[in-house]
Amino acid sequence: MKIIIVGAGEVGHNLCTTLAAAGHDVTLIERSAQRCEKLDEEQNARIISGNGSSARQLIEVDVAECDAFLAMTSDDRTNIISCSLAKGLGAKNTIARIHDETYSDNSVINYQLHFGIDLLVNPEAICAVELAKEIRGAGRVAVENFARGQIEVQQQRVAAGSRLIGKQLKDLKLDPRVRIGYIQRDGKSEIASADSIMQVDDLVTHFGHPEALFALRQKFDPKDKFDISRVVLFGASETAINLIQLLTNPRFKIRVIEKNLETCRALAERFPHITVIHGDATSLRLLEEEQIGSADYFVGCTKDDEENILTCIQASKLGAKHVQLVINKGDYDELLGMLKTTLAIEVVVSPRRATAEFMLRTLSTELIATLADLPSQGVRILEVRISHSSPCVGRSVKDLQFPRGSLLVALQHKFKAKVPAADDVILAGDRVVVAVNHEHEKALLERLV
Repeated sequence: MKIIIVGAGEVGHNLCTTLAAAGHDVTLIERSAQRCEKLDEEQNARIISGNGSSARQLIEVDVAECDAFLAMTSDDRTNIISCSLAKGLGAKNTIARIHDETYSDNSVINYQLHFGIDLLVNPEAICAVELAKEIRGAGRVAVENFARGQIEVQQQRVAAGSRLIGKQLKDLKLDPRVRIGYIQRDGKSEIASADSIMQVDDLVTHFGHPEALFALRQKFDPKDKFDISRVVLFGASETAINLIQLLTNPRFKIRVIEKNLETCRALAERFPHITVIHGDATSLRLLEEEQIGSADYFVGCTKDDEENILTCIQASKLGAKHVQLVINKGDYDELLGMLKTTLAIEVVVSPRRATAEFMLRTLSTELIATLADLPSQGVRILEVRISHSSPCVGRSVKDLQFPRGSLLVALQHKFKAKVPAADDVILAGDRVVVAVNHEHEKALLERLV
């Protein structure tokens, strides 16, 4: 695949290394001649010193022939202009890195459509999803991050007293954003169908919107009472703001410690349901005063890696149950494993690495990817990219005749994912997630690929 990257900062540099190592033909455009000289020695890629938002420059690097154009500078407007020009000049797919939420707000105008950009990506938002999935979803199985956290997979036991017992799934009035995937009973698994009936002590795996899944918990167990999770964030960074937005459920009690007073005021005004503390979390006295030892989750997510590491170590020693760390620079890549094992930091995420992994998945040309293989249950969860030649293109979900023992549980169209409805039409380029018994996998794929 021919890929052009604009910008050689932390994110662009790492993307260049990752994609070139994966065998792609990569061209990197960077304004700084000095940086280009250094990159030319270390990168297995074509390095161009130039302006990625210049139409003339893009024509010179044969942008019309590229499969993917990635604008990854730290300036949103440069990225948007670059991608818009690249699309107009013939690039197949354009992806712009953005920070300002203005460009993802579609209430007045859809910036993505207006500028002809295929995807807007925020590395900090990707990081926030990685952090949130550990905080948000007890009982989640191996499918962790389909469509950037829009679809989750959770398991729950059917308790005595549940109104779901003895009823066929087609008669249950479940939230349309939820799909029952498969039911485990007496050591055997059954892919759910409209006629499936749940019994006491069944272990049910369901797919759907995270909050819709949470609301479903009491239907499975009327006595289920959620515990309040106390979450402390150090730093009102972009990652923190995205994380706050992902933890809107009342079961999360959020406190943010931030050193800048004006930032504190703006954050408190924007999110009146959270507690904002003006102070420095590197101060052991402040951490003790705020009783960080009683926190369920502590997240070090400022832009300063050293401060994040220091506060996470202190929070762990004070007794915080779960500690998470954000690392922004590549300098600590070699230490990430040690940070997790030696310093008792459970989750370490990096915007640059998370973005590289996301891009590898997004740019993959593989038609079929295994999201989870559960041999003990005889079930596999697959993500299938729908090609133009797929027999299901142009057909509605209700008209698809999947073999028994298989189920369509999620549909992703243009980077938005949902639990599919009967009238949803499958289009070329869509991605679908299916749960299937091993013995029916071949028959299912014949109808999708």
